[in-house]
Amino acid sequence: MKLNKYLILGACSISLFACTKLHETLQSALPTAPSTSAGTQNLLNTAYNDIGTLLVNQDQMFSLQENTSDECLVPTRGGDWNDNGVWRVLHQHSWDVTHAQSSTVFLNLGKLESDATTVLAFGPSQEQAAEALFLRSLAQFYYLDLFGQVPYRQVADYNAITAAPVLQAAAAIDTLVTNLTAIIPQLNNTKNTWPATANAARFLLMKVLLNKQTYLNRVTPAAADPNDMQQVITLGNAIINSGFYTYNTNYFDIFGPNNGGSASGYGAAATENIFAYPNNGTPNNNGIGTVGINARWMMSLHYNSWDSASAGGGNGGWNGFSTIADVYNAFDNTDSRRHSNSYYNTTLLSGLGVGMLQGQQYDQRGRPRQDRKGNPLIFTAQVANIETKVDSLERAGIRIIKYAPDMASYNTGQQHNQPAFFRYADVVLMTAEANLRAGNSVAALTLVNALHAARGAQPLTTITLVNAANLYDGTTMLEERQKELYWEAWRRQDLERFGVFTGAWNLKPADGVNTYLLFPIPATQLVANPNLKQNPGY
Repeated sequence: MKLNKYLILGACSISLFACTKLHETLQSALPTAPSTSAGTQNLLNTAYNDIGTLLVNQDQMFSLQENTSDECLVPTRGGDWNDNGVWRVLHQHSWDVTHAQSSTVFLNLGKLESDATTVLAFGPSQEQAAEALFLRSLAQFYYLDLFGQVPYRQVADYNAITAAPVLQAAAAIDTLVTNLTAIIPQLNNTKNTWPATANAARFLLMKVLLNKQTYLNRVTPAAADPNDMQQVITLGNAIINSGFYTYNTNYFDIFGPNNGGSASGYGAAATENIFAYPNNGTPNNNGIGTVGINARWMMSLHYNSWDSASAGGGNGGWNGFSTIADVYNAFDNTDSRRHSNSYYNTTLLSGLGVGMLQGQQYDQRGRPRQDRKGNPLIFTAQVANIETKVDSLERAGIRIIKYAPDMASYNTGQQHNQPAFFRYADVVLMTAEANLRAGNSVAALTLVNALHAARGAQPLTTITLVNAANLYDGTTMLEERQKELYWEAWRRQDLERFGVFTGAWNLKPADGVNTYLLFPIPATQLVANPNLKQNPGY
């Protein structure tokens, strides 16, 4: 009953404490509650576990951030993937207040924030409090990013039943900056990807500052504040110069079954991840459950993409999510990020490559695969929002596998791949972008070309922020971010920050309205909490 109450009220929390006395102020404001170290850690684990569903499932954060962009779409294939148009309207920018996925994300952000606040109300240590504040800030950041409003509760009111107060953009930004700045020295300063570290907080603070002007005015954001850009550069340099992270030799090892160092038969462990979910193939890892990472390949692959009898069980895929030809064609032929025909046991036991899959697909013996009608399984660049051609609808669209399945020990969703939320390359690109927005194109180009060298891409001689007439201009920061971070749930946010989210791209005309810069507040939340206001256009 408590959980339902939090969800209905959008019961979230935000800290308005002084930076320099975070732990003291927290303790003085806490209600009387029984506390044990183990009990508080269990509460903290509950908050951490909230991340798994929210940031990994294909129909939650991923869908809102990717299917609303040029980078991803879910075509209706005959009777498959119609689902009353819930997927199509995202790519076409025609959703409304009834859209179930945005409502679910709103509620699950409330659960994450509520659970993090509960930790703060039960006598946490300074480290536990800092981790809880990080998780609460993560929920608040996504509330701000997606909905433009942040419902919150003070710690002393963590269990209240009254309508939650709501912060608008300016106050939410100030609070995020204050709290993230405060917890950086209190979090562990290591290269661990879990739990939250000082560099994870730095990363999130960089995101807040880079997007600040967009969040303050979605329609006509002001130019970046030079002081904010300098802070982004300082934060980024602290991470870059920490010595904790280096570029992986094989790009896809960042996402592979051994990216956490726990699987055999694959490449090196990831050396680029800053914050990643600690899957290790066991049902319970010190209170942290594993997540069903299989959605990241099942949602895209064809039903016949592998033979379950010879490739560790399971089935081929759900035959849905695709990308458009413009995204595929923007890569240099030498760029290792686009595709690899061979990836360890994934290819050896199933024939699957990794990255963007186009053309004829083969099994592990090199034999051409077929679709369910016996046609050659050829993933085509041509794709439509609604596929009607019976002989090609199953094969239309370039497919993407960033997280390769471990075919040597395939056990459906519980794979070893650790979902990577914050990455070193993103830090480099954010630092480069801040330099470019501050007028230092030389520093920006140096950072980008170092990344190009690591990925096998051709060096650039010039770089600008964006080309609104060509989203795939290879000399722009926007396109550089797409090549590095495709299908990692940043694209919608990037398109908004670079001012091109409402423009036209393949299979979507220009919006004509500004409604879709924000998602609607769910109707149930408006009824339960009068402090929330519906966003413009809904």
